[in-house]
Amino acid sequence: MIITYHGADFFKVTFGDTTLAVNPISKDSPVKSTRFGSDITLVSLLNSPEHNGTDVTSRGEKESFIINGPGEYEVRGVFIKGFLSKSSYGGEERINTIYTINLEGITLCFFGALGDEKIPANVVEAIDGVDILFVPIGGDGVLSPAVAHKLALQFEPKLIIPSHYGEVGEKDALKKFLKEAGEEKAESLDKLTIKKKDLEGKEGEVTVLQQI
Repeated sequence: MIITYHGADFFKVTFGDTTLAVNPISKDSPVKSTRFGSDITLVSLLNSPEHNGTDVTSRGEKESFIINGPGEYEVRGVFIKGFLSKSSYGGEERINTIYTINLEGITLCFFGALGDEKIPANVVEAIDGVDILFVPIGGDGVLSPAVAHKLALQFEPKLIIPSHYGEVGEKDALKKFLKEAGEEKAESLDKLTIKKKDLEGKEGEVTVLQQI
């Protein structure tokens, strides 16, 4: 599995001949967007050009399968669950969808533009056995660095990957998050290539992905 980061809360996940786009940035956003064809596109926050860029994930005759809300889905043998949560990104409260995906024996969890740390108990219980957690840290409608780290640890992930910093969110959000985690020297990668066995022995480690 190969994971790359494309700004805001936008990630690309590739495994075998299948590609997922999670929270792609629309070409209508002032934030730089990356275009690539994906088999499946996940959108956490509707009506947000930083999260609903389905216009950048279909290419030629290849139409991406769009998932944009809570529910259970199976696409191309991939099992995906979406859970209801809240965000205030953009200045108003709105529905945010947290997604879990199981790929190659690894459970990925994407918080999207989560802004409310008070996730319903039934959702917390349902999100079990997270291996890699993707958490927004930029404040301004999503989780702040301190709250993001505290909440992330509650899910006991093996790896934590921060998002929503740089062009979006508060200044120095990444620096503050790494300080909260006690990982100012956390590894920074241009891409994460990982297998299930690579996660053995890890507990809440932070990995920073450089924006492509």
